[in-house]
Amino acid sequence: MKVLITGASSGIGRDLAREFAKNKYDLVIVARNAQKLNELKEELEKTYNINVKIEIADLNLEENCYSLYENNKDINILVNNAGFGEFGEFVDTNLEKELNLIKTNITAVHILTKLYLKDMVAKNEGIILNVSSIAGNMPGPLMAAYYASKAYVLRISEGIREELRRKKSKVQISVLQPGPVNTNFNNVANVKFNLKSKSSEYVAQYTLKKLLKGKFNIVPGFDVKLAKFYAKITPNNIMAKICYNVQEGKIKK
Repeated sequence: MKVLITGASSGIGRDLAREFAKNKYDLVIVARNAQKLNELKEELEKTYNINVKIEIADLNLEENCYSLYENNKDINILVNNAGFGEFGEFVDTNLEKELNLIKTNITAVHILTKLYLKDMVAKNEGIILNVSSIAGNMPGPLMAAYYASKAYVLRISEGIREELRRKKSKVQISVLQPGPVNTNFNNVANVKFNLKSKSSEYVAQYTLKKLLKGKFNIVPGFDVKLAKFYAKITPNNIMAKICYNVQEGKIKK
């Protein structure tokens, strides 16, 4: 069994790689940081006696997504984890960074899901885990592009799930919706969270447990489940005001 994980050099992606390795899955780990990938490969192969392949790729470039698929077709589980955020008023945030956010958080997920799902449906087996966020359930003033990108990941996963269900396909699609996690995401987004962050180790352990049980919505933590519930029942205009107030003051000083 082989797992491909994007964004595997740190945070949730790295710790998911560790959890899969504990369960004796071979891995293809993908990221831009060659040094961190090599360190992770050495750690996992030495500790768990598995095979780990490295793919150094910037997935905001479409051609790299296609090359990644062409070079790694024999995949049983795909984890679309690569992504980042940007914090600030929409009129002030960097357009180029936001376009790269869209390419990484949306376009790369779309391409890889499409390509691998076709193969999995043809074989009638396989699992895709798309990493969204609790943010995908609500409007996101001060992180508008990021929230919107995670809503896309959530909604396309929900749509695919229903298509697979109607075909009675054995292919599984799941979506991870964490709240704040203590990862490098905060540094890239230039943001600090007032809510207590969960460790990426905890999120990875919880995720793999639920994934292998066939769970579609994977939401680590009771507080995050509660936030998702209130986001569903609260009108969007009110939710937007709440989100704005919660996020004020997050810009790193």
